[in-house]
Amino acid sequence: MRHGMTTSGLFQQSAAHSPSFFAVARAMGQHADDLADFCIPCNPYFPTEEMFGELERNLRTILKFYPSDAGAITAQLASVLRLNPSTISLANGSTELITWIDRLLVDSSVAVPIPTFGRWTDQPLETGKRVDMFPLKESGTFELHVDEYVEFIKRRGSRVAVLCNPNNPDGGYLPRREVIRFMDALEDLDLVVIDESFIDFVEVERDPSVAAEAVVRPNVVVLKSLGKNFGLHGIRFGYQVSNPALTRKLSAALPKWNLNSLAETVIFMLAEHRAEYEESLKKLALDRFMMNSQLNQFPELTVFPSQANFLLVKLPGSVDGAELCDYLLAEHHLLVRQCGNKIGMTSQFMRFGVRPDTEVERLVEGLRGVERLGGGRHSTPAIELVSHSREPERSIS
Repeated sequence: MRHGMTTSGLFQQSAAHSPSFFAVARAMGQHADDLADFCIPCNPYFPTEEMFGELERNLRTILKFYPSDAGAITAQLASVLRLNPSTISLANGSTELITWIDRLLVDSSVAVPIPTFGRWTDQPLETGKRVDMFPLKESGTFELHVDEYVEFIKRRGSRVAVLCNPNNPDGGYLPRREVIRFMDALEDLDLVVIDESFIDFVEVERDPSVAAEAVVRPNVVVLKSLGKNFGLHGIRFGYQVSNPALTRKLSAALPKWNLNSLAETVIFMLAEHRAEYEESLKKLALDRFMMNSQLNQFPELTVFPSQANFLLVKLPGSVDGAELCDYLLAEHHLLVRQCGNKIGMTSQFMRFGVRPDTEVERLVEGLRGVERLGGGRHSTPAIELVSHSREPERSIS
């Protein structure tokens, strides 16, 4: 690799996730300052520079003193969101909540569309549950049809159902009315989880969240991820919304001090910076449109519709995603995500986080050199999507 970077082994260290930005930066050494991250989808416009300045000025205090307990921080977030604090639990990232949902609320089986966020399949498998996998069809741009999914759940006898909206890694979005219909059709299940980690990036509907509907239902939990929305993955904070009884059960399992002082500081800043946050979402929506247009200039690529802050792209059959990851990192200092380690996908699929124009230009330049991969042996044929009349059911226990 150019510049003597020793990063190729990083992509083989985890079966489920890409290497962290820090791991790649350490491997790059002096070239780390030039690294552009298309791997982790993050809001590039929030916090604002002024907010970062405020955090920097208060960093000594933030790091030196103990945070408030979870109850006090949750009460502040509830005030900002205009929700009853008895319906919210804050956690150290949405994955912490996924872990406790699995341990406390999933007894035997869970239905999950694939592909989707890997923890929804991996976590229950790790604790010995049966995972009923509902394949989303590439020929249908991975769109989820409520009636087909509900019929699958009832036929399989799944006791818990998960739905990610927008879905990860394709960014497919289900209208709010359809999600409500989905919840109503499964009112006899032990639990229905609606993972709305990327819901704030939706622009086709003004109020896409079903959190207000969850609090009046006995078996629904809505999951949110603040780190993704606020551009602060490093803090690790997320929350769930459900009826008070479910919230008490989840909150009782969480440590009393499970959030750090930096998370507390940011949450208390939100009330004064909601306008800036809303503006950041508008900027990102424009970036998504522009980035989609740029990628669609390549006839060899298939770009899937997305309402999240990332785009799913399928490569031509002659190009392997893992090889492309190494090439873009070594030659262009771009960290990208191939989806070969996601159930229901192959390494032909790449997920690119939405980034500002200047960084997208670097990605486009890198993709122009794809045909040089493997010593020029690759051609770039157009992709033909294969239509399947029936997808097989999968169940793993």
